[in-house]
Amino acid sequence: MQNLTTKHRKRKSIEIYSYRFVNQIPLREQEPSLLVNWCELTVRNSVDNSEVYRNAFVTNHAVNIDNVAVVVETGRCRWKTENENHNVLKTKGYNLEHNFGHGQKHLSSTLLSLNLLAFLFHTILHLIDSSYQEIRRKRGTRRGFFQDILSLTKYFLFKSWQHLIDFMLDEAPVFADSC
Repeated sequence: MQNLTTKHRKRKSIEIYSYRFVNQIPLREQEPSLLVNWCELTVRNSVDNSEVYRNAFVTNHAVNIDNVAVVVETGRCRWKTENENHNVLKTKGYNLEHNFGHGQKHLSSTLLSLNLLAFLFHTILHLIDSSYQEIRRKRGTRRGFFQDILSLTKYFLFKSWQHLIDFMLDEAPVFADSC
């Protein structure tokens, strides 16, 4: 096992970053086992030596003195991104916390896949579709947007996704016989 210690200024204090790492260790005790490269970061306050942060990562990239800080920072960024995306899927209308354990064979996997595809679809629309961006700005929360879609599609039949978005963006009142 190799170690690296560095000091980093954070606002008015100094933090001590302690890296430990080792390459080509088995992921589990039983054979056969995948060989991985492991690294750990412990951040301590230099004044009282209290632990501020600790996390460990596995990777298929070789870890050495020159790249351990980059590997760990990349792992921290990836963890942050995954955590934020999971939070969106759980709390912003996708209901990922719901237990899809019912069904005979593959229902839970199918429903999870549909949830992830919806999240991907909405993320892409958010990045490239100006109509979608405008309706999201007007409506506010993602959950509210989903509630609007649910209510509208419960009572009206739309020709396409774009027709639904145009209907939601239209300021003029629409009567039932015009849809």
